[in-house]
Amino acid sequence: QVHLVESGGGMVQAGGSLRLSCATSGLGYSVAALGWFRQVPGKEREFVASVHWAGSKTLYVDSVKGRFTASRDNARRALYLQMNNLKQEDTAVYYCAVSQEEEPQADPGAYLYWGQGTQVTVSS
Repeated sequence: QVHLVESGGGMVQAGGSLRLSCATSGLGYSVAALGWFRQVPGKEREFVASVHWAGSKTLYVDSVKGRFTASRDNARRALYLQMNNLKQEDTAVYYCAVSQEEEPQADPGAYLYWGQGTQVTVSS
C-alpha cells in the first residue's frame, strides 16, 4: 500500500522561506515522476512542480519559477519543495503525488497517489 506524508508546512511572513518534505512508502522500485500541487478553498488543485524519476528534469508552473525548487532523494524515498521569497498568493494546502509516468507531469490526472496535504500560510 502506497503512503505519502507531507510535512514542513506552517505560517511565514511574505519574503520568507519554507521547505516541504514528502515521505513515501510502499512504492517499491519505482521510476515514477513525483509532483507538488496546491489548492485553496473554492478553487481547483493547481500544479506547482514535478521531478523526473531520476531527478534529472523538473517542471514548474510559471508563478513559482525562480522561487521554488523541487528535488527528490530516491535513496530516502523522499520528495522536497524548497520555497523561497514566498508571497501571500502561495497560501494553500500543498500536496505531493506519485505519477504514472517517468517524465515530469503537470496534469493532476497523470497522478495515481496523493498525500493528505500540509498547510502553508503566508502573511503580509
